[in-house]
Amino acid sequence: MAAAFDGPIRRGFEIIGRYRTAERMLTRRLRPLIGKPGQSSAPVGKLLNQHANACVAHLVRHADIRPAGHGVPIDDRALVEAFPSSFLGMMIADPASLAARRGDRSDTFYKHLVEQGVLAALIEHCLPDRQVGKDLSAVVNHDDRAALVCALSALCVAKGDFVAVGDEDGWIILPPRHFVQPAQWALLQLNADDEGSGSLHIGTAGL
Repeated sequence: MAAAFDGPIRRGFEIIGRYRTAERMLTRRLRPLIGKPGQSSAPVGKLLNQHANACVAHLVRHADIRPAGHGVPIDDRALVEAFPSSFLGMMIADPASLAARRGDRSDTFYKHLVEQGVLAALIEHCLPDRQVGKDLSAVVNHDDRAALVCALSALCVAKGDFVAVGDEDGWIILPPRHFVQPAQWALLQLNADDEGSGSLHIGTAGL
């Protein structure tokens, strides 16, 4: 129904090469709490963009992805961008108290949200009356955790209940509005005021 990629992607799947609205929205004011996405204008960001585009092309060749219907599409199909540490950090009441560092931020956030039952609650919200076949705490590999968060980002889009930040240079998917903590939401709104109307989107309809 939807596929999410941990890397910058935009409509047309071109190399972006700019510091995007989506990245500024999750950096300004929020960086001390949840870290920040890498910049698409930096050499590493351009390389990540290139590889994300290659992953999209591979999936499109081999999978049947549903048409986009989530309000901020970058393609006719439901292909979206995830950023795991920001997605997770938006749901933590006091992320600064976890003393996460750049190298282990997403893992620290993941473990905390599993222990608090937040990720299980998010899955239950998106897939009511279903049960997860594996204990979320048993997912210990960094890349596996990131892949799981990408899947959750896609699931929120398929459910039609998500927040997104960005513009024509791409949208980063965040959790549903009522899963975002008040402090992070207030800062996100201030950032949206700085960026101008349209940089903050609340999804309301599923695919």
